[in-house]
Formats: sequence, structure tokens, C-alpha cells
Amino acid sequence: MANVTLLLSGSDLSQLLDVTSCLNAIRDGFTAVSSGIEAQRVSTALPGPGSATALIPGLVEGIPAYTVKVNAKFPASRPALRGVVCLHDIASGELLALLDSATVTAWRTGLAAAIGTDAMAGSAAGTVAVIGAGTQAGLVLRGLKALRLVDRLVVCDVDPARGSSFAAVHAGGRTAVIAADAREAARDADIVIVATWSRVPLLDDGDMGPGAHVTALGADEPGKTELSAALLRSARVIVDDTRLAVTSGALGTAGLSAGDAAGTLADVLRGTVPGRTSDSEITIYAPVGLPWQDLALAWTAYQQALRAGIGRHFDFLA
Repeated sequence: MANVTLLLSGSDLSQLLDVTSCLNAIRDGFTAVSSGIEAQRVSTALPGPGSATALIPGLVEGIPAYTVKVNAKFPASRPALRGVVCLHDIASGELLALLDSATVTAWRTGLAAAIGTDAMAGSAAGTVAVIGAGTQAGLVLRGLKALRLVDRLVVCDVDPARGSSFAAVHAGGRTAVIAADAREAARDADIVIVATWSRVPLLDDGDMGPGAHVTALGADEPGKTELSAALLRSARVIVDDTRLAVTSGALGTAGLSAGDAAGTLADVLRGTVPGRTSDSEITIYAPVGLPWQDLALAWTAYQQALRAGIGRHFDFLA
């Protein structure tokens, strides 16, 4: 069906995506040969409470397609992210599919974070603290539970009811602890997942014990911050893209430079840079999210949709 685009809604994607396939697709993307084309994140404030962002181009070696993602971010809305991922044939530019960007973004960000967390946290780390009990943190936990044992959960959220609901869903039959604030949540945790809209640091140097790992997802555009400059300086920091971490992410917002990152998660997964150098070292994974991750998820969903006959066809050229 030449020139016919497959439309995949959030509910379609929820039927199609599974944790194992998506983890494999994202891990393959991290270890794939780079295209040499610089990832671009273009973001601008709007004359209202939101912002607009585009991520281009999503490219992964071996996938015959690319993505362009266009999002609107409105933190007070539910969902806070609205937009589409455009999946194009790399040879002809044909628009193969349009996918709900909120679902793609939540899955690819959460599962990439799970991979980074598992690669950097201590092998025996099993107590996980979640700061920001939203969809994003939930997908990190789903991915992390597929990779290692999570034996204790601590939850902190600005909305106590949402925190309790999150704990009930994700505790896996075990008792979860509800913490009053971020520092209390992090104090005795082996792994800390921070997924918020914060513009002030929530955690500082000394808030975690020796050997703890922190994955901080919120600092994905200038001005957003979850970790203090002192904490970032004192820890071993791994990012997903060094340039973007300085221009758009945690390093730049904290006034740090590219030299403050020990490497990228791709380096860690390829074995060229260690995720941690001692059992007592505090480690941090601070990604901004990369366009190729949208492609890895979109291509996986598109292939599964074709096999399952899910989605609606639409001809934009008709």
C-alpha cells in the first residue's frame, strides 16, 4: 500500500509494545555504529504555560527508516506531553507511520533509563527510591524489574495520594514505604530514580549513602534541574550525549562542562568506559533523551503492528 500511513494511537501502542522487545531494541541502539549525524533537540517556549520541542533525526544503523518527533509540553495537563512521532522510509521519505509521542517517549525514556541504571548500580542493589511517581518512573521500574531483583520500594511524590497509588501498583506484593520528601526517600536507597518537572535541586551531596546510584530524568531542557552542582561534581556522571548534556541537560543547568562527565552510556555498554570504579562510589546517569531512541521504539511498534494488523491506514496524498 504505497503512500499509505499507519496511524498508531496510545492504546494501539500499549497493545503492541512489550518490555523485553523494547529493551533489546534500545540496547542495540546504544551499541550500534553511529551514523555520524549530530542529534538535534530544538525547543522553544510558547506564549503560554507550555513549550514546543522537536527531536531530529532518529537514526539507527540497520533500520531502514528515520524519525522526526514533534512535541508540546504542558506540565499542568494530563498527559503533559502531546505530539506525534513521524516514521519515514529512509530511501524515499514516505511517511510510514504516525505514532502517539507520549507513549513512545515514556517507553523509550523509561527503558533506556532502566538499562543505564542496571549497568551502573551495584550488583546487589535492590532498594529503589522513586522521586516523582508518574508514568515515566513506572516504566523505569518495569524495565528495571526485567533486568534485576527489586526487593524494596520507597516512593516520594508532591501528591501523597498519587505516591500511594504508585506504590500499590509497583510494589509487586511487597510493602512500599512512602517518604515525606526527596532526601528521606534517597537516604537508605541503593538506587534512586528521579523523574520530575523540578527547576530546583531536589538532592544534594551527602543525601545518599556510599555506593548509591541515581538516575535523573527530569533535566531534559535548559532550566530543569533535579540534582545540585555539588552532587554532580562529587559523583561519577554518565550521560547519553555529552554535548546535549551541556546545552540542554543536567550538566549545563548546574554550570558544569563536558569534562564533568566520565563518558556516555554507549561507552559503558560497549565496555570502553566503566559505569562505576568502586563499590562505594556514587554514580549518576543523567540523560536528556535522544532521537534515535524514538526510532528504536517506533520501528519495533511499526513492525509488530504490521504483523498483528493493528492501527488505521490513512493516505495523506489522496
